[in-house]
Amino acid sequence: MPQSLLNGEILRDRYVVREQIGQGGTGNIYLADDIRLQGRLCAVKEVEHNQALPQEVFDQAREQFFREASVLARLDHPNLPKVSDFFSEGPRDYLVMDYVPGKDLRQLMQEARRSNTFLPEKEVLRWASQIADALDYLHHQDPPIIHRDIKPSNIKLTPSGLVKLVDFGLVKIMAPGEVTITVIQGQGTALYTPLEQYGGDDTHTDIKADIFSFGATLYHLLTNEPPAEARKRFLNSRSLTPPVDINPRLSSHVEKAILWAMSLHPDDRPPDVDTFCKALLGKIDAPVQFQADRYGFETPRFSIFSPEQIAGYIAFGLFLVGFIATVIR
Repeated sequence: MPQSLLNGEILRDRYVVREQIGQGGTGNIYLADDIRLQGRLCAVKEVEHNQALPQEVFDQAREQFFREASVLARLDHPNLPKVSDFFSEGPRDYLVMDYVPGKDLRQLMQEARRSNTFLPEKEVLRWASQIADALDYLHHQDPPIIHRDIKPSNIKLTPSGLVKLVDFGLVKIMAPGEVTITVIQGQGTALYTPLEQYGGDDTHTDIKADIFSFGATLYHLLTNEPPAEARKRFLNSRSLTPPVDINPRLSSHVEKAILWAMSLHPDDRPPDVDTFCKALLGKIDAPVQFQADRYGFETPRFSIFSPEQIAGYIAFGLFLVGFIATVIR
């Protein structure tokens, strides 16, 4: 963990650190005053690259950080914090965003749990619609932008009632044909991370990863219980408890939509965020290919062999049987 900046420390002769407001495995998040714009508060995201990287790889990682930061700075959406600046100081890179006031959804969920109640479904769906709009905006950029770390604590509810998806810490710009250097080491938060995001290989991470994390986030918000991790579900298909077994007041179409989004195999999930949102709101029906029974059973679609491989093995087997029969004669 990199050493924290001190309160009062100044970055780039412009940003005065007030206090640390968050932390992660690669750096911290600070609340800071913008000297040039009096009264403006900003959130400064710190990124410290792996010091063990060879210099050439380190330079590539830093170059990618600046390339991706410049893309984020061009984004403009009401449910995303505005990225206003990015720079480096020593071995660390910094991303400056608008500070978003208010509580995050994890705090609101914990308050509901302490009161032995659940967050109202209508309220959660209202938030979900806003987040879906933000994700749809990100996913339709050219190239698409994948957030990769959607979770309750990364969604803030502002005093005006607007929700914002914050912390671009693990953002991935999908550049076709490009070998990606992982700028920020990490895989997201395990409770909300799909299987394909493990292992550090970004080539199989696309918008379906965000859909999984979005579904897992809603599962947690509506049940007050964290979902079983994808790795655990892969080993034990009965480990995921159906949401309605925890929150009986949950609508059937909401449960089905969440379970659809949380399918282990990316191909079994909604094709895009808009489709998932429509299923959440009951405008379309989630397919029956992935539905948990009352025991939390599911059938993940991970096949060891492709249909073509299976057909090939059968053909070879028949040939071998015929050959042996001929020899025996």
